[in-house]
Amino acid sequence: MNDERAEQALHQDTPLVELRAVDLVVVFSCACAALLLLGPFRWAPGAGSSAFVFAVFALGPLLLRTLETYGPRKRVVSFIADFWMLPVVSVGHGMLGPLVSAVTPGLKDARIVALDQHLFGAQASVVLGEWTPRWLMDVLLVCYYGHFLWPLALGCALYFAQRREAFDEYLLALGLFFACNFVFYTWVPAIGPRFFLHAAFPGSLQGLWLTPYLESAMLQPTFVRDCFPSGHTGAALLVLVYAWRFERRVFRVAFLPVLGLIAATLVGRFHYATDLVCAVPLVVGAVAVAAVWSRWARGSLARQVPWDVIVRS
Repeated sequence: MNDERAEQALHQDTPLVELRAVDLVVVFSCACAALLLLGPFRWAPGAGSSAFVFAVFALGPLLLRTLETYGPRKRVVSFIADFWMLPVVSVGHGMLGPLVSAVTPGLKDARIVALDQHLFGAQASVVLGEWTPRWLMDVLLVCYYGHFLWPLALGCALYFAQRREAFDEYLLALGLFFACNFVFYTWVPAIGPRFFLHAAFPGSLQGLWLTPYLESAMLQPTFVRDCFPSGHTGAALLVLVYAWRFERRVFRVAFLPVLGLIAATLVGRFHYATDLVCAVPLVVGAVAVAAVWSRWARGSLARQVPWDVIVRS
């Protein structure tokens, strides 16, 4: 009897490591990428360095959630762990090159261009660029650079308002969307209208003051085969969906800039119209799965309460 009590006391004193749903998405996705780059795709140029980065990303939630249960700076570690997915998406995007080269070496721009022509009768980036006033071009490109600002802003709003369930569901939806988004980047690599349809444009983007600087900053990114589907559009729509559901103040502030961001993906020659359309099903799927998981988690927690009461009594 004394041994059983000692064992129970030991288990009670041992802090439990709790992984969130978005942590599981990050660990699984990054571990798969790292294993592929260390295994069958190790021949791809740059595979080693990308595999190392993805391995670090996969280990991050495991290490951070463990450290979260110890030490005097638990809140700082918890904050880094809760927002770990955002830097993973930002940096991991630039590490996709070797994986894409191994899975789908050729570009799919020609097929997307043909699909755009069939569905819409024109190339949206070419037509809209001619109709956009110079002052509006400046505004839209500024909006385009808010791609990571708005997801972070909504996440912070939910986090510091202590809307834990809403925050977890929102981060899970973002994680699911970007995991699927990156898979499609590897299957359907495309460089976008600004490169593939370069001859169809009369020249560089025309703005009043900011456009030349903003456009030049996007000409040499680390990874450019990232058009299908549009990650900018998907993330922007997720921000609007969850801001409307859980934080209307953010929705009111973000609504017009986020719409400008989506418009800039076409006007700025970054995406084809098909890229935007195909981002919508991914958003719907991510929101649906995150909502179902969130309801299941709340129901599971509610069912544990009376059982815990019984055990303690």
